[in-house]
Amino acid sequence: MTNTKNNEVANFQNNNRGKLVVYQVFTRLFGNTNTTNKPWGTIQENGIGKFADFTKKALQEIKDLGVTHIWYTGIPHHALIGDYTTYGISNDDPDIVKGRAGSPYAVKDYYSVNPDLAKDPSKRESEFKALVKRSHAAGLKVIIDLVPNHVARKYEGKNNPKGVVDFGANDNREVEYDKNNNFYYNPHEVFKLPEWRSGYLPLGGEQYDMGEEKFVEVPAKWTGNGSRLSQPDFNDWYETVKINYGVRPDGTKDFDSLPGDFNQKDFSDHFAFWANKEVPDSWIKFRDIALYWLELGVDGFRYDMAEMVPVEFWSFLNSTIKMKNPDAFLMAEVYQPHLYRDYIFKGKMDYLYDKVEFYDGLIPIMQGYGWTDHIPVVQKGLLDIEHHMLHFLENHDEVRIPSPEFLGNAEKAKPGMVVSATIGTSPTMIYFGQEVGEPAAENPGFGSPGRTSIFDYVGVPHLQRWVNNKKFDGGQLSAQESDLREFYKSLLNFTINSSALMGEYRDIHFYNRDHTEYYNYRVLSYVRWSKNEKLIIIANFDAHDGFGFELKLPEEIIKEWELQDGAYQLRDQLSESIEKTLNVYHGIGEVRIDLQPLESFILRLEK
Repeated sequence: MTNTKNNEVANFQNNNRGKLVVYQVFTRLFGNTNTTNKPWGTIQENGIGKFADFTKKALQEIKDLGVTHIWYTGIPHHALIGDYTTYGISNDDPDIVKGRAGSPYAVKDYYSVNPDLAKDPSKRESEFKALVKRSHAAGLKVIIDLVPNHVARKYEGKNNPKGVVDFGANDNREVEYDKNNNFYYNPHEVFKLPEWRSGYLPLGGEQYDMGEEKFVEVPAKWTGNGSRLSQPDFNDWYETVKINYGVRPDGTKDFDSLPGDFNQKDFSDHFAFWANKEVPDSWIKFRDIALYWLELGVDGFRYDMAEMVPVEFWSFLNSTIKMKNPDAFLMAEVYQPHLYRDYIFKGKMDYLYDKVEFYDGLIPIMQGYGWTDHIPVVQKGLLDIEHHMLHFLENHDEVRIPSPEFLGNAEKAKPGMVVSATIGTSPTMIYFGQEVGEPAAENPGFGSPGRTSIFDYVGVPHLQRWVNNKKFDGGQLSAQESDLREFYKSLLNFTINSSALMGEYRDIHFYNRDHTEYYNYRVLSYVRWSKNEKLIIIANFDAHDGFGFELKLPEEIIKEWELQDGAYQLRDQLSESIEKTLNVYHGIGEVRIDLQPLESFILRLEK
C-alpha cells in the first residue's frame, strides 16, 4: 500500500466517510414515461425526460439508495435530429448523427446544454443550474461528461463566452498538422460518408432533404477514433472529429514532457510546472470549458476515452481543476493496464474504470464457468492503486446484466455486486435501472438490444415501473424487482457508512481452499477491517448449488484483530436477522457457513 493511498484512506476515515457511490443516469431517459418504444421513433412518438423530472422526491430516492455522486450523462449540447432553429441552433444532418437522439459523445457546443432536456430550450442553462442546485440540496455531488478526444463533426460554438474562439476557427487547413490547429486535416480532400452496413440507413431509411443545410466538409478531418481516411469506415466514429493536442502524425510530441519524478508530486506542483509553459491551443480550449462547467456548479467530470489524449494534457487540465476545487471528482476511461499508473499519478486522475481486469474477470465467474481464484490475483496486482480503480457491473457501454447476452437474470449478479462493492476502497458505480433489473430488451433503432440505447428516443421499462408516473415510489414494480432494489439499497448504504471498507483488505480465499473441507472454487472470501470495524465477507457465485463448510480465519488475521481464544458474535449486514459465531481456538478462527445459491454474507464482528 503506497503512502498516497494510506493518506487518502486516512482522510476518508478521519472525516467519518465511507466509500463513494456513483449513480450514472442517462438524463434524457430517466423521466420518460412514454412506453411506445417504436424503432427509430421521434421525440414526439417515444417521448423524452427533462431536467425537471429530477424532482426533490426523485433525487431523495436516489440519495437514499446509498448514492453520493450522480453522473448526469448527456448534458453538453450534442448533435441530434430536432428542429431548434427558433433558438439559434442549426439543424444536424442525419448522415453524421448516430440514431435520432444523437450520441452524447458527439458534442456540438460545449458552452450549452442539450436543448432536448429543457422544458423551455431558451432557458436550458438556467434549468440545468436549477438541477445542480436540487442535486446539491439532496446531498448529491454532480458529475458530467467531458470528451476531450473528439467533438461532433459539425461543431458550432454558438454560445462561446466573450473572447473564446471556436474550435478550428484559426486552423491552417492547408496542412495536415500544426501545433495550434485544433483538428487534423487531409488537405484538398473531401469528407465522404461511410458505406452503410448491415441494413443500416440514417433514420432507419426515412427520407429527408437537408437542402442548403446538407453537411459538407472540405478539407476532410481525421475521425474521432483516429481514422485518417477521408471516407471513414462504418465502424469508425464517423460522426466525430479528432482533437489535436500537439501530437504530430508520426507520434512525436510538440509540448514539454513531465519530469520523471512528477508521479510523486501533487496537483499544485503540476499546476506550477505548466504555469509558464507554451501549450497547444486545444489544451487552453478544454481548460476553459472545464472551468466554465465548474462555475455552473458541477463537482467533477467523467472523461471519455482518456487514454487517447496525452497524459501531459491531463496533468495540465486536472491540476487546474484541482486548484479550483481540490475535492473535484475526476474519473476516466483507460483500458490499457500498463497505462493505469501514468494516468493516475502523472495525469492526476482520481479514478479509472476497473474494466479490463476486475469487471472482465468477474464476467465468466458470474456466467457460471469461471473460478473465483482469479479475483484475489487481480486485487493483489492492483494493490498499490486499488483505491483509484472504480468498480461497476453496468454502464452505458456494457450489456445489461439481465439481458440474454450477459446473465439473463439480475439475481445472478448479486454475489458479483457484493464483491465489487466491498473488496476495495475505490468507488462503486451503478447504472440507472440496474437496481430494478432493467434488461434493455427493446429494438430502439441505431442502438442494439441488451444495451439501453444512448442514440435513440426510448423508454426504460423496468425503471418506468419504479418512476410510476413520476411518483418515484416503485408503485408498479413486481415483488422481485422491489426485492432487488432493496438488496442494492441495503448493500450500498452499508458501504458508504463502513469504516472497514476504507481500511485493510486480506484474502482468505486461498487459505480456505487449502485448509477447509467442502470450500468450493465458486465461493470467494476475504476480510476487511479498520480500528472500529471488522468484516468477514463470503460470496457464493453458483446459481444452482449451496455450500456448507467451516470457514477459517488464519492466525495472522486473529492476531491483527487482537482476538483471544473464545466465542464472538457475528451479524450479517445484508440480513441482520442472520447471526453466526466465530470460535477462536489456539489462535485460529472458525465459523460455520451455509451458503444458498447466489447468497452472500457480510459478517460484522459485534463489539
